[in-house]
Amino acid sequence: MTLVKPISAHMTAAAIASGETTPERALAQCSERMEAHEETLCVFAHRPAQLKIGDGPLRGILLGIKDVFETRDMPTGYGSPIYGDHQPVADAALVSMLKQAGATIAGKTVTTEFAWFEPGPTRNPHNTDHTPGGSSSGSAAGVAAGFFPAAIGTQTGGSIIRPAAFCGVSGFKPSFRLFPTVGLKHFSWSLDTVGFFAASASDCGLVAAACSGRDLDVTLDDDTAPRIGLYHGGDDHLMSDAMEMALSSAVQLAAKAGARITDIEGPERVEAARLAHPTVQDFEARLALADELHHSPGGLSKKLRDHLEAADDITPAQYDDARRTANHARKASHDLFADCDVLLTASAPGAAPHSLRSTGDSAFNRLWTLLGLPCVNVPGMKDTTGLPLGVQIIAPFGKDKRALQVAHWLERVLAG
Repeated sequence: MTLVKPISAHMTAAAIASGETTPERALAQCSERMEAHEETLCVFAHRPAQLKIGDGPLRGILLGIKDVFETRDMPTGYGSPIYGDHQPVADAALVSMLKQAGATIAGKTVTTEFAWFEPGPTRNPHNTDHTPGGSSSGSAAGVAAGFFPAAIGTQTGGSIIRPAAFCGVSGFKPSFRLFPTVGLKHFSWSLDTVGFFAASASDCGLVAAACSGRDLDVTLDDDTAPRIGLYHGGDDHLMSDAMEMALSSAVQLAAKAGARITDIEGPERVEAARLAHPTVQDFEARLALADELHHSPGGLSKKLRDHLEAADDITPAQYDDARRTANHARKASHDLFADCDVLLTASAPGAAPHSLRSTGDSAFNRLWTLLGLPCVNVPGMKDTTGLPLGVQIIAPFGKDKRALQVAHWLERVLAG
């Protein structure tokens, strides 16, 4: 069952600016899709009674807000029954930025429990028997189904890139701390990164630029072929045959279009950081959710409760060692780009698993989250069953526009 009809934020904004359509008609188009398919896809944790049209560059652009961001006019449940009736008194900083840019908030999108692994009810629009990924499940699925042109999410391991890949949309994980996390329910404060979902890299850039004032807009007609480093790391053996073929095809098409391809073997100092990620994440999660574990343990899933209790065995010394390993890897990562503009890897081991009890494996994302580098999922390929496959563009720290620009270039290459 395919319910996939993404809407371009660029095209919507252009149509409103030219008078071809109005903000009211643009929102009505999205609302019709929500009414037709929300019961099947379960994208929302909460929807407002009325959509409010703002004023600014994102006027008429509907956005989904992952339900880990606080909102003053809607409940914020963090994917947990513990916060079933929680009503914040202020918007998260990023929500406020989007509203000030004129965006209309579609509602709060489903997240996994505290943005961890326990799934919510959302289904993949490409095949409703398959996971949409997590933890930003509703944001990715909602963009894919055309409920809204863009959405925001968070990534602690792979919670933007992986669901974007599974749902066949663009996902932009910015450089660490480029966008504020104020008003976000943290799982791991030194890893949690906020980001964007949209139909394309240029759409992600449009929304990110409009709400931040940063130079993140993609040059749509730039055909400059990049230098791409094909990164070979310790998790490559996890790729499915279909993912290996898709990555190989992307490399061949990029080379044919003029890109210079260089094979890059993951250096030891960078690869060592793979083992540091879970130590950093779990030590911080044990502290971030200490109140819930102590006062509302019955409201936590058994899986998360057991995980947090096990994390109590991680000592401060082990945490500090893991942070040092991460810092060494961040410094070493600069050399990865000595002979290339960006790196290219798989976005996930394969297509979305045939399961609604698993959100998939974040193995291909955790390292880059730990290093704080900007990443963009590039959609456009499928496996033999028609499920999306994605590849991941990774740029140096702070070179977010480069990541988006190369992702835009590769999208056009893959589209032929």
